[in-house]
Amino acid sequence: MVFALYNKVTLQDVAAPLEIFARANDFGARYTVLLASPTGEAVGTTAFATLNVDIPLAEVPASIDTLLVPGGVPADFNFTPGLHDIPEEPTPDAVPDAVTMVRELAPRARRVASVCTGAFVLAALGMLDGRRATTHWAHCQTLASAYPNVKVDPDSLFVQDGPFITGAGITAGIDLALALVESDYGPGVARRVARWMVVFLQRPGGQAQFSVWAEAALPATGGLRDIVDSVIADPGAEHSTADMAARAAVSERHLVRMFRDQVGTTPARFVEQARLEAAKVLLATGDQSQEAIARRAGFGTPDTMRRTFRRNLGVSPSVYRNRFRTTGIGQ
Repeated sequence: MVFALYNKVTLQDVAAPLEIFARANDFGARYTVLLASPTGEAVGTTAFATLNVDIPLAEVPASIDTLLVPGGVPADFNFTPGLHDIPEEPTPDAVPDAVTMVRELAPRARRVASVCTGAFVLAALGMLDGRRATTHWAHCQTLASAYPNVKVDPDSLFVQDGPFITGAGITAGIDLALALVESDYGPGVARRVARWMVVFLQRPGGQAQFSVWAEAALPATGGLRDIVDSVIADPGAEHSTADMAARAAVSERHLVRMFRDQVGTTPARFVEQARLEAAKVLLATGDQSQEAIARRAGFGTPDTMRRTFRRNLGVSPSVYRNRFRTTGIGQ
């Protein structure tokens, strides 16, 4: 197994799979892992540490089983100031070290896996064209717009399509690595590793439960922005398509077109997501009952809120509250 490392790689994207493979060897697996960089020199990370590597690109074996591409912020990567690790327009020219390594090494590998924004490298090389893939929830929209031939799944913790396996952000490298161990050595070994690491063998829910509403694409100006802002400010109010169209002084058909073109979704779906995000905040930060939260967020009844949570997040409101309200430290 070869990790393709480059400067400003995300440390957890490397460390989490490494720990999984090392512990799998404790329970009968036979992984040989090599850390490679373009020159064989150590690489900087996003977490105040430097990683030593085993070999330069030129010395990677001619045949390898698995190539793993972690995410990060390559030296020449364009990213939005103040927003960690968020690429604006990833291109082959923007990630020279990572792209060079993957272009050369991928044909030698039985399978290629990426963690977090490592998916952008695979997409830049055309490896994900026509395939399902995922990445960190904050980058899914960018991946989809920059590489329209990729079928981006924004909720899955990892996606396998043919020989390519893409993982979501940061700790999803654990889920991806456990899946690889299970594929290679069976569920028994993977289960023992998960127990030792004190993690889920299969984590409940998808990465949508970790998303932040502020990351949604919103129109910057104009009448639609007023409508969108009113929904976010008061999700419990009346926000039917007809009501919003009347407030915007346009037809319902035109409103639907405006949402599709400027927001990338339907009015009804946008309202549902605004209500879902409001409920998530209320569950995680307050003591109100689910009945009160359902009314305040615009769901009307706890049952409607429960169905929406399960459909979108794969967990119930109660589970979401227990999972995100506190770590339990100091209680």
